[in-house]
Amino acid sequence: MYRFATTAALYILVTLVGGCASPMSRFYTLSANASAPAAATSNLSVVVGPVSVPPVVDRPQIVVTTGPNQVRLEEFNRWASPLQSNISRVVAENLVAMLGTPRVILFSQALGVDVDYRVAIEVQRFESAPGEASILDAVWTVSRTKDGKSQTGRTTVREVAADKGYDALASAHSRGLARLSQDIAGAVRALDRPE
Repeated sequence: MYRFATTAALYILVTLVGGCASPMSRFYTLSANASAPAAATSNLSVVVGPVSVPPVVDRPQIVVTTGPNQVRLEEFNRWASPLQSNISRVVAENLVAMLGTPRVILFSQALGVDVDYRVAIEVQRFESAPGEASILDAVWTVSRTKDGKSQTGRTTVREVAADKGYDALASAHSRGLARLSQDIAGAVRALDRPE
């Protein structure tokens, strides 16, 4: 009887401990596009930011679009850093390569720093559908600081996710940000041409 009670208690304890274990969280980050076309070296200085994102995706969890009016929070698939910071960093890294200048800084580091151009980005859609695609829709403004002349544009891009994994989804979002960065780099070049 004693042996049976001990075995039963041990079984219950193992079941309770096993039931309390939760899946491990996985963390993802966006990356700069390494295949961005290299530009001739320049001395331009650019500050990237502020960047705003829709409140629905401004959270650590990856927000998955499941229907026209429905989303799901992926509790165990998360962004490694806040989405605004992630997007700012990737666009800045892309602009370093695309504009050929190391003088691209983030808005949070720009206090009291003189720069040639300022880039503000308002992300209006940042949708994730694993195994399907990522959608980025952003309005951006590039302003020349010496005279305030600016150019505003909109980048809307849908990138196919190679498979159902979240790493493929992060990669698709990174390609969308590369396209956004190309559009912004084009506006900087246009504003920098002699008049």
